[in-house]
Amino acid sequence: MTTTTTTSGAAVPIHREPKAHASPQPYAYPPEREFREPDWSRLPGYKDVTEAEWTSAKWQRQHTVKNLDQLRKVFGDLVPEDLADSILKDQQERATMSMLIPPQMLNTMDEGDLWGDPIRRYMIPAFEDRELEWPSHPLSQRDSLHEADMWAVEGLTHRYPQKVLAELLSTCPQYCGHCTRMDLVGNSVPQVIKYRFEMKQKDRYEAILQYLRETPTVRDVVVSGGDLANLPISHVEHFVGSLLDIENIRDVRLATKGLMGIPQHFLQDDVLAGMERLARKADERGVDIAIHAHVNHANSITPLVATAVRKLLDMGFRDVRNQGVLMRGVNDSQPALLDLCFTLLDKAKIMPYYFYMCDMIPNSEHWRLAVYEAQGLQHAMMGYLPGFATPRIVCDVPYVGKRWVHQVDAYDRVNGISYWTKNYRTGIEHDDTDALQRMYEYYDPIHTLPEEGKEYWRKRTAESVTA
Repeated sequence: MTTTTTTSGAAVPIHREPKAHASPQPYAYPPEREFREPDWSRLPGYKDVTEAEWTSAKWQRQHTVKNLDQLRKVFGDLVPEDLADSILKDQQERATMSMLIPPQMLNTMDEGDLWGDPIRRYMIPAFEDRELEWPSHPLSQRDSLHEADMWAVEGLTHRYPQKVLAELLSTCPQYCGHCTRMDLVGNSVPQVIKYRFEMKQKDRYEAILQYLRETPTVRDVVVSGGDLANLPISHVEHFVGSLLDIENIRDVRLATKGLMGIPQHFLQDDVLAGMERLARKADERGVDIAIHAHVNHANSITPLVATAVRKLLDMGFRDVRNQGVLMRGVNDSQPALLDLCFTLLDKAKIMPYYFYMCDMIPNSEHWRLAVYEAQGLQHAMMGYLPGFATPRIVCDVPYVGKRWVHQVDAYDRVNGISYWTKNYRTGIEHDDTDALQRMYEYYDPIHTLPEEGKEYWRKRTAESVTA
């Protein structure tokens, strides 16, 4: 840099030589994967399927795979025998969710390596995938976030001061092995007899709406389930339209994995018309309405998904955001996470928003990461994405809520116990004077601990059984 001197004697630059250039990076952009709809005819079970059939929501639902025999018909000899045996054993002894996978999702799996495929690993778990000594953490629970404990009325969780979760139904077009609502959602399986809503649907919806009318401090409603893609659009439109009529409601978020799992549903004329009416009504009321998707791997994003998202954005939805789940063997690396985020942004116009740490439900230990591992992945993502599109990795701490993984107050790395505080009361702590001073515990997977920590949990578990 050359300088000149002013009359006051100060040196000022008159020329700067540019030196910066693109440098080699630990992560290479753009992702290498070609963005296209995988050719479904490569799979034995879909070799004669027409494009009209494939793009039909009705056909997708009719051909959703519900058991191992149907899975074999799709992949044929591409399903290794040892994998088939392991899946069957898992369904009998470990799985907390029944098998339910639309053709759209099956088509995004790598048929040449089903053992290693990330989507298979969380949609169709195999027994050999699980942790042998610790398939479940000793302190895991069916409703690990205590959502039902915080129901204001059946199906309405009042956990945060200004935000509630409305669970409208208990079914989905696809069932994920790691489902945090495995206590309620889906069919009963040998390991889990599912809870069933007791109120009639119409009465339950009206009770939810009445509570919101009577609680003006609530401004934000997450509408979930189950999955809205399994609810007739007329029911969605009636409930959400009624939400929009409540003066204090300013934000509505519609949560659906179906946008990725069966995008054909959202491309139906009646669904598009109903969603457009809701977007128009929200705009007239000055309410933000958005879609929350659930995508865990870049391979799940295809042109059909992008087409459905574009239609929703064009009709006036505030945003389509992604809430993924951080899982070992699925997206637990810098390349996997950044590939997913850039594919969401660049190809589908979906905003990366959150990655939740996998919750402490039974038989989830092989998916879960330790807090320090999540912190490392958050660090690895920083700087690559725009700030507004850099997702936060959060730990959903029981009785606390979402906490950014770097917000931990104290951390016992040996025994895998992290300690967290909070700044608000949940809906069941209105008379708890110590709620804001208490330390809340969260637990790392035991298999990630040093031997001293593993021995601590062996001893603690043995003492608990004896007691």
